Amino acid sequence: MSSSLGDLRVVDFSRVLAGPFATMLLADLGATVTKIERPGTGDDTRSWGPPYDDTGQATYFQSVNRNKDSIALDLGTPEGLARARALALEADVVVENFRPGLMDDLGLGYETLRAGNPGLVYCSITGFGRDRGAALPGYDLLIQALGGLMSITGEPGGQPQKVGVAVVDVLSGLFATVGMLAAVRHRDATGEGQRVEINLLSSLLAALVNQGCAYTAAGVVPTRMGNEHPSVAPYEVLPCGEGDLVLAVGNDRQFRVLCELLAEPDLGTDPRFATNSARVEHRAELRDELVRLLAERPAADWAKTLSDARVPAGVVNDIAAAFELAGELGLDPIVTVPRGDGTAARLTRNPIGLSATPPVYRSAPPPLADA
Repeated sequence: MSSSLGDLRVVDFSRVLAGPFATMLLADLGATVTKIERPGTGDDTRSWGPPYDDTGQATYFQSVNRNKDSIALDLGTPEGLARARALALEADVVVENFRPGLMDDLGLGYETLRAGNPGLVYCSITGFGRDRGAALPGYDLLIQALGGLMSITGEPGGQPQKVGVAVVDVLSGLFATVGMLAAVRHRDATGEGQRVEINLLSSLLAALVNQGCAYTAAGVVPTRMGNEHPSVAPYEVLPCGEGDLVLAVGNDRQFRVLCELLAEPDLGTDPRFATNSARVEHRAELRDELVRLLAERPAADWAKTLSDARVPAGVVNDIAAAFELAGELGLDPIVTVPRGDGTAARLTRNPIGLSATPPVYRSAPPPLADA
């Protein structure tokens, strides 16, 4: 089967999450990705466990490194640097997320490599950019704190909370992928490579979307609201007779249907609740009414009744139930990817659907190999 990026050669100096996630996406789309790792230890995430898979490998590493080859090179030796430079000069794309300036010190920086490979697309992922934030450590938790995400996550008056996955790294990896593909498109049209720069802080600020725009365009500084939405109601988690129900009512029609199904149609025309703006203004009163009415039945029953009527509602799944749901919906969320020893790894499917050149799953994340 043909692939979108089957002629693209990527040399990946990155480690941990943002960079490896980006290069795995390229590899899923057919690119040949050579991962450069430290001899003996490799990528840090090879030792980030538990949990481990059935072969004893850390699942963290497994999550972002399929479809790649691995070479162990000691960049502290002339031999290792020479091999790394040769690979980079033959590549279409180089990706790195070292401390700013380190690749330049090694003779593997963008300006040095482009002199020998003018078409090179060179992607650098940093925490805070290459300028005044160059010395700051780019850890996801730190970015979530400094970038404002934790200030809007958690219960009002409670402790700021991080998101349950390293979401800033994932977002940065996605932005890096878009940037690299745009640069490759330009290179294919002009022969000219370029530097792609992604930093975690800017990626997070861009991903704040409506919350960020509340500040930039209206001067409003958002705060923690638990599971409530600053601009939409009801859009939250509500207790039921048994379990919790998520309601995501996005318009007035859905709200009126909700009220009818709750056997309280008058709520839909109550001036306090008839429009979204009114519901946001009177959200506490609305919540009291909904909690009273939802107590009549279990959350699972309400979820089915409301969903059947096209009112967005559901229960709070754990990860296992989420994968099970995707399977029931025919989304095939798990792929079986072959290992070199004849066994296979079960990994999460790439969500990109392409009718002519879909993602491929050639090989499981590689063992650490010698140079």
